Amino acid sequence: MTTASNRKIRIGVQLQPQHAEYKAIRRAASEAEDLGVDIVFNWDHFYPLFGEPEGAHFECWTMLGAWAEATSRVEIGALVTCNSYRNPELLADMARTVDHISDGRLILGIGSGWFEKDYDEYGYEFGTAGGRLDNLAEALPRIETRLGKLNPAPTRDIPVLIGGGGEKKTLRLVAKHADIWHGFGDPEVVERKVKILDQHCADVGRDPKEIERSVAVQEQPDELGPKLLEQGVSLFTVATGGPDFDFDLLRSWIAWRDKQS
Repeated sequence: MTTASNRKIRIGVQLQPQHAEYKAIRRAASEAEDLGVDIVFNWDHFYPLFGEPEGAHFECWTMLGAWAEATSRVEIGALVTCNSYRNPELLADMARTVDHISDGRLILGIGSGWFEKDYDEYGYEFGTAGGRLDNLAEALPRIETRLGKLNPAPTRDIPVLIGGGGEKKTLRLVAKHADIWHGFGDPEVVERKVKILDQHCADVGRDPKEIERSVAVQEQPDELGPKLLEQGVSLFTVATGGPDFDFDLLRSWIAWRDKQS
């Protein structure tokens, strides 16, 4: 069994698919793979989150299918899929399909959703944060059940990543369903979230060491990396957006990872 004590340090990059032509995004994915990144993520939105709100933007899962053919080594996934935008059974089938196209390199990242403009513009009911989390709780078992029924079956047990730091609901869903937890914040915040996640794992009878801990990083690794390692974090993800995908910080984290081995 892989546990926190023997996990390899991994580096992810989130290529935010905004304010760029697709060919620039495709080049960025290839460059990230060539640099030695472990995972290439996008995100699941319909409009930019930063900069011009009506700027250029592309859809998440269509892009993941293309990345499955355009890359050969890295894992790929959404950071994260919005549960509200697709029927759970459909999402499971989409994930299984991209899993096959990529020869088993998909991570199924999912969260409850939060960006109200997406909902309003595309005709989804926004509701409340609690209601969206309840919907996610209802969807996850349906996704798991559908993955077990599909023919052909997935090439592997597709890793499920759940993003978010909600202490009562989200982290409990992580304890019950996730292979990877993705969170945000400085080491002190991460320490608090990890302790709460560990308690949820105890409550549902799961070893917390089974769950890979992932954190978004925006600072240089020399000081931040060791502090997060102390909390059992082993996946560090750098975000960059278009039109110019800046990989300077990503290179620093890749170099830091390589020094640890």
